[in-house]
Amino acid sequence: MSALPIDAALPALLQALSDRHEVVLQAPPGAGKTTRVPLALLRQPWLQGQAIIMLEPRRLAARAAAQRLASELGEQVGETVGYRIRLESRVGPRTRIEVVTEGVLARRLQEDPSLDGVGLVIFDEFHLRNLEADLALALTLNGRGLFREDQPLKVLLMSATLEGERLSRLLDDAPIVTSEGRMYPVATIWGRPQQPGEFIEPRVVTACLDALAEQTGSILIFLPGQAEIRRVSQGLQGSLGDNQDILLCPLHGELDLGAQQAAIEPAPPGKRKVVLATNIAETSVTIDGVRVVIDAGLERVPRFDPRSGMTRLDTQRISKASATQRAGRAGRLEPGVCYRLWSEAQHEQLAGFSAPEVQQADLAGLALQLARWGVPPAQLKWLDMPPAAAFSQACDLLHRLGALQQGGQLTQHGQAMAALPAHPRIAHLLLRGHALGLASLACDMAALLGERDIQRGLGADVHSRLAILAAQPPAQRSEQGGVQRARKLAKQYRSMLRGPVTEAVTDPHHARWVGCLLALAYPDRIAQQRRANGAEYRLANGRAALFTEPDALVKYPWLVVADLGSRQGQREERIYLAAELDPGLFETALHDQLSQVDALDWDEREGVLRAERQTKVGELILETAPLPHIDEQMRGQALVNYVRRKGLALLPWSPALRQWQARVALLRSLDLDTHTTSEWPDLSDATLTATLEAWLAPYLGKVTRLSHFAQLDLASILRNLLPWPLPQQLEALAPQSLQVPSGSSIRIDYSEVPPILAVRLQELFGLGDTPRIANGRQVLKLHLLSPARRPVQVTQDLANFWRTTYADVKKDLKGQYPKHYWPDDPLLAEATAKAKPRGT
Repeated sequence: MSALPIDAALPALLQALSDRHEVVLQAPPGAGKTTRVPLALLRQPWLQGQAIIMLEPRRLAARAAAQRLASELGEQVGETVGYRIRLESRVGPRTRIEVVTEGVLARRLQEDPSLDGVGLVIFDEFHLRNLEADLALALTLNGRGLFREDQPLKVLLMSATLEGERLSRLLDDAPIVTSEGRMYPVATIWGRPQQPGEFIEPRVVTACLDALAEQTGSILIFLPGQAEIRRVSQGLQGSLGDNQDILLCPLHGELDLGAQQAAIEPAPPGKRKVVLATNIAETSVTIDGVRVVIDAGLERVPRFDPRSGMTRLDTQRISKASATQRAGRAGRLEPGVCYRLWSEAQHEQLAGFSAPEVQQADLAGLALQLARWGVPPAQLKWLDMPPAAAFSQACDLLHRLGALQQGGQLTQHGQAMAALPAHPRIAHLLLRGHALGLASLACDMAALLGERDIQRGLGADVHSRLAILAAQPPAQRSEQGGVQRARKLAKQYRSMLRGPVTEAVTDPHHARWVGCLLALAYPDRIAQQRRANGAEYRLANGRAALFTEPDALVKYPWLVVADLGSRQGQREERIYLAAELDPGLFETALHDQLSQVDALDWDEREGVLRAERQTKVGELILETAPLPHIDEQMRGQALVNYVRRKGLALLPWSPALRQWQARVALLRSLDLDTHTTSEWPDLSDATLTATLEAWLAPYLGKVTRLSHFAQLDLASILRNLLPWPLPQQLEALAPQSLQVPSGSSIRIDYSEVPPILAVRLQELFGLGDTPRIANGRQVLKLHLLSPARRPVQVTQDLANFWRTTYADVKKDLKGQYPKHYWPDDPLLAEATAKAKPRGT
């Protein structure tokens, strides 16, 4: 057995697990943690013959890890070491180490929360922060606390790049064991800066050709997705021509396990491999012969939008942790090289770690499993708490699918959904399809929806995929892997559906049941065509969706959309997979999708209030009927909603009323000696809009037309909001006008703060200080005017104006208005509203 860097850390790890029930292991890429650690712990006294479960984030990694562990023991998989993954299981009666994917552990915990017979759970590659891993850890810790007091269950979290301190705190300050770095050094070759929106494929092809010419060994290329893998492969094929010594091998999660295994095996003697991989190759998979990594620096991640209830795939830059993990693939077996197709300066700007999936994923499956477990998220331990908005959205969906009661407990249907290894939408489709006598069709559809589209780019109709699944016509070579997986999954689903058929349909082979089953899984994606034969549809969740390319489905006015997506910032979703929907099903199998709403709203064109009963599918209106009798409360609310939508400008405001509103606002803002601010109500537009029901609704009884709003006595309505004695105090503290030394009464403008007093300069002669209101708490802003009422000065310090500026102003005014009175000393002069005072 060859030496690995992790070997030096094993004594400390064994001691830590002997002393504590929780340990964090940090071991960089290539250290050998996945291969060495489970075997080193297998015969520890504290394990007492119990089993070890080790979680891997992907099926390929789980299978490869089990095979490597078994080979270290000189055994076949299924003896001491086995694995359980989706669609495949190889364990035996002597199995002590089970390598599983996270979803497998979560379901096992639901069936046996104590994990009887298990002494240790290892979470490998935990830095990837998959949603299933977070859930599995939360359930493991909770179940352990409830059921494993006598024989504690130990937990080991390990990864190449890990936030060790945070995890240690989560596990009650668990000890952190650190291993040395990778076995061999990896040199880094930096690229030029990446530009936003730049196509990465040409740069990858160039870098690969350079590496083939400059380096030895096989090459691993990290790309964000299958489309990029396909385009880079085509570019390399064109450049390499008939070169038989270079093997191009794709590696992604949608390949069957046989093709994935072929990609990670050593290249035949005398040949080199170029493995084109997604971030599936970041995990504990060792690809034999690789000493060169080319990293495009991008990854594709799902992001769930609680507002729309849909998930889209976004392409983003990887984190520093992912970059480290990827580079480590080049140093597994010998010194290597990593070509990073971004600059060193850009690298410093990368996030330290990738965002955990729990913060940006669809949480419907998690919500269903927590309901089955019987606790809300707050009662479990999380490294990052599931976001409240996304979790609420998930619970709303579960209610729509009939899985949750009002109190949050699972219904009987929800219990059956949670027991199926499928997303809640798919589980609901399977169970309802079985009840309708459509089990075979439901299993085929569930299998298609659970895998990547087997016919992407060749029309959106689900029926064509079902035909391929039935080998009519036979699948093309590029589709065969996906078709085989779908058939295997459909067979597995068929074995799980039991019980009586309670609502058998009379025509199970009719094509309309495809759309019906889709509508059961995706009630929020029932779509109604905006115009006949048009490409645009409106979804039941209120969003827009469209076909961006010609598609035969546009002949149908109703669809159900199973797969759609958009780029960030786009309003419309692109339709990728759908089926036609017979609206007649809303009267039978889909009757529970309907709701009736009594709606009152304004007809914008006619300017009148209309009342109708709407039969709706989500936000879509199926049919309407006039309401002969209108509930007064609903009517008032409809009017209020209209005012709120159109804004307060719809009401008959006058300039004087706006001044009154501003006067109240001013006094509310001042710290008065005799009255606290709270005594003056908030009558701002924002507050008035928010409280329309309280102050406006009682006066809308006679409003039936738009023109009737103009007849409201808005001044009286608003003044009623000012309780006694505030109206009298308003006049005293914030008067509408102010008498100046000339005897004139000048209106104050309250539209600004401080309020404005615009007055001719001559009318203020003899006044030493700036006028004030509100018991002297608010100084006015003076707009000093010429005899022609043109502004000559703006000031809040009249005394300073007389002292420093008046002489210059007087010269200008005396030249323009020689017949007017311009004294040398304005403080001793008589104020006048005329050209000159009397007697001069």
